[in-house]
Amino acid sequence: MVLKIEHVTKRFGKFTAVNDLSLVIPKKEMFGFLGANGAGKTTTFRMVLGLLDSSEGRITWDDKPINYSTSHLVGYLPEERGLYPKLKVREQLVYLARLRGMPKNEALAELKIWLEKFKIPEYENKKVEELSKGNQQKIQFIAAVIHKPKLIILDEPFSGLDPVNVEMLKDAVLALKEDGATIVFSSHQMHHVEEMCEQLCIMHKGNQVVHGSLKEIKREFGKKNLVIHADFPLDDLKNYPGVVKAKATMEGIHLQIEGEYIAERILKDIINKGFIRKFALEEPSLNDIFIERVGASYE
Repeated sequence: MVLKIEHVTKRFGKFTAVNDLSLVIPKKEMFGFLGANGAGKTTTFRMVLGLLDSSEGRITWDDKPINYSTSHLVGYLPEERGLYPKLKVREQLVYLARLRGMPKNEALAELKIWLEKFKIPEYENKKVEELSKGNQQKIQFIAAVIHKPKLIILDEPFSGLDPVNVEMLKDAVLALKEDGATIVFSSHQMHHVEEMCEQLCIMHKGNQVVHGSLKEIKREFGKKNLVIHADFPLDDLKNYPGVVKAKATMEGIHLQIEGEYIAERILKDIINKGFIRKFALEEPSLNDIFIERVGASYE
């Protein structure tokens, strides 16, 4: 089962929210969407879900259009959380699961499994408004996946969660992927995309500016990061040939360089100047790539 987005454009009047977007997301793929607010991510998600019609192009799942007949195959965690605050967790999640065609007894069994997994079994009969924001988010996540969808769309799933709950949710997402689900998610925290996604798309003002496998994107970027900590001044390296950017730190200097060969030259030039505590050549970060292609930091 493959999600295909083929030459999709969405216009609102004269404004183009998504412009000629084409992506193929295979089964069991973890696919990351990046882009600042207004880039077109959520509009794309809503078209994939069939909540919005595209102005041009087509979107298919397993070569069939996505509509109400396929809604039981899809799970969606919206960025704007939308649970009923006065309803109890159990009532709400069983109701939502039944809307997706799941029998009540199956929904109850699945709910208990998820509440145990998230270490909140005692919240089954609590009203949503009685829960903390983090626990409300866990419930919203369960609502998106309780019916065992094949395609799961998560819009900013980790926002507002503490580090412990982020790890718990990440483990749950990775387990769903291993069980065969296709997962598309956006996150403001780039390190989550770097950790979890094989493929990604960076959008900017409705346009796809980067798309492909994370390894390929980093390789094509070419530049590397070089971190040096030393017991002697390193300021002269800011103007070293092949250094693209330089940032002084408390311990030393952080350089962006044109390639590995620049690191070799720098090491030869500084090796006899004094004690070097750290000399580390690192892959470019997604944030480096985002800044270069979009012209601004993502955070």
